[in-house]
Amino acid sequence: MPQLNPHPWFAILVFSWIFFLVILPKKVMTHLFNNNPTAKSAEKPKPEPWNWPWT
Repeated sequence: MPQLNPHPWFAILVFSWIFFLVILPKKVMTHLFNNNPTAKSAEKPKPEPWNWPWT
């Protein structure tokens, strides 16, 4: 039964960690998003007072 042979599992573990720590972050960081987020202004606009219909 080849799944009980422990020899290749260390190499599989090492290569999977290399993939998750080196290759995958590079692929994620080079991804381009369609809409670039813009910074919000620090001050909030003041709401205008609402005209009540019965006043």
